Amino acid sequence: MDVLTPEEGELAVGIARETIEAAVGCRPACLPSLPAIFQKKRGVFVTITKCGELRGCIGFPYPVIPLKDALSGAAASAALEDPRFPPVRPQELPGLSIDVTILTPPEPLTVPPGERPSKVVPGKHGLIVRSSGRSGLLLPQVATEYNWNAVEFLHHTCMKAGLTGDCWKNPATEVLTFEGQIFSEQGTE
Repeated sequence: MDVLTPEEGELAVGIARETIEAAVGCRPACLPSLPAIFQKKRGVFVTITKCGELRGCIGFPYPVIPLKDALSGAAASAALEDPRFPPVRPQELPGLSIDVTILTPPEPLTVPPGERPSKVVPGKHGLIVRSSGRSGLLLPQVATEYNWNAVEFLHHTCMKAGLTGDCWKNPATEVLTFEGQIFSEQGTE
């Protein structure tokens, strides 16, 4: 997988910021011309925080659309459609911080369930848990933020899916890992 340069990462965060401001202000986004890497299909999440607290986080875990489109879609959705929060209001924009996480394609953990914790590296891996028609995803930085070990990270990802915390022990539960390249922008909190 091609990694983004720091300059491309800064550009990705700028795209997310411009898209959020345009979506909240009900105007079209004015995006710059973009390097070729933004045409490649990539998974991406846009995370919005306010005063250090989550304000919205939406993304595309799989590389199904070009990065530029995934960024714009995730940013607008994180601002306006995250079901956990009311839509971002225009007066909030200056105090928001934006993170963009560019994902590697998720890969199933192909070890027996009891060995799953030994294959999960908190802070490096993000997780997806799927079972019984439900799924949950936590980005790599979440484990670091809460100082979780691998078992705790698996537990919380199961809970995010609306499943029991130990569902990762069930062979019928699918556990996938991915990595993320994180780029941040700080608001004026």
